[in-house]
Formats: sequence, structure tokens, C-alpha cells
Amino acid sequence: MQRAAVSVPSNIAEGRGRASARDYRNFLLHARGSSYELETQIEIAKQLGYIRAEEASKLTEDTNRVQRLIHGIVRSLEARESS
Repeated sequence: MQRAAVSVPSNIAEGRGRASARDYRNFLLHARGSSYELETQIEIAKQLGYIRAEEASKLTEDTNRVQRLIHGIVRSLEARESS
């Protein structure tokens, strides 16, 4: 879970440092993929009893919020590319 969680901002930062919007978008998509991986791991941790349902719910909400933010940036980049 920790690796997936760290991968999200790391991919965003790496993509932001790239020369093109297309590269940035690709790294954002990797970050979003890592966030889905994290969401799955949260559910597994809940099912195995490592975390309480309330804690899992809060973590999932936070992860979903990050996913929406990433999706918004991706849409913005795509809109600029098509202009």
C-alpha cells in the first residue's frame, strides 16, 4: 500500500518535469493507475481485518478525490492538445 501511495505523487511530479504535455498526461495516467491499485489494496486490507471499515471508507474517499483531481488535469491537457 505504501509503494502504491508514494507512486501517485511521484508519477505526477515526474510527469510535470517532462518537456511535453503528452508525457505529463502519460505520467498522470500512471499515477491514476497507482491510485486504483491503492484503492484495491485498501479493500483487501479491510476484508482481511487489517483496518476497520470506517478507516477503509475514509481512505477510499480520499483516494477517490485524488482520482477525480488527476482525471480533471488529464481532461484539461487533452482539451489543450485538441485546440
